[in-house]
Amino acid sequence: MKPYVICHMMSSIDGHALTDGWARPFKKDAGDLYEKLAQQFEFDAWICGRVTMQEIAHGSDYQKGLAKAPVPRIHYFAKRNAACYAVSIDPHGKVAWTNNEALDSHVVSVVTEAVSDDYLAYLKSINVSYIFGGKTEIDLVQVIATLAEELGTKRLIVEGGPTVSGSFVNAGLIDEVSVLILPLIDGRGEHPASFEIAKDSWTKPTYLTLNSADIQDGGGVWLRYTNQL
Repeated sequence: MKPYVICHMMSSIDGHALTDGWARPFKKDAGDLYEKLAQQFEFDAWICGRVTMQEIAHGSDYQKGLAKAPVPRIHYFAKRNAACYAVSIDPHGKVAWTNNEALDSHVVSVVTEAVSDDYLAYLKSINVSYIFGGKTEIDLVQVIATLAEELGTKRLIVEGGPTVSGSFVNAGLIDEVSVLILPLIDGRGEHPASFEIAKDSWTKPTYLTLNSADIQDGGGVWLRYTNQL
């Protein structure tokens, strides 16, 4: 059975998601509020892309040379009974994890079969679970099916970055969209929108139904929508 998937985002009024350059106290308070709101979803797995996960992992590189033979392209689960899973969408195996926990959640790396043997051997050496999401590209439908079948996940929360969030929406996998809109405008051109994928890859608009709009301390607004499937 498909898990219930929530996309939880934080953005400026003009739809930008990158917080670099925002005032430090404001950024911290908004980040704390964002995480507090996320906990209301009572999820058993949270999903982020490579760039976001690299910031969380704090590692600079991973140990090479651990693979002494080809590593079979089969899923590997170091832990199946975690209270929560941190799912890293990392097609080419670049996140340098230093251990198998991220924010009190067991790490599951989602890679393609094209990933290096060394990276898989490294993940095994630190007991990080991994699953294969496709041969050369990630199939998100396959990914969430594997998470449900193998780990029993029922409620997943997608927390970015913009490309991962956009890919989930474009694949028709999002049941609910949650957006914390902050009281600021940031029109710097290099800042991505909250939902982005490769050029010309959007198949059609996604229409949503507004369920709630709650004003937060500090002037932010928390909007919750369901997908009009």
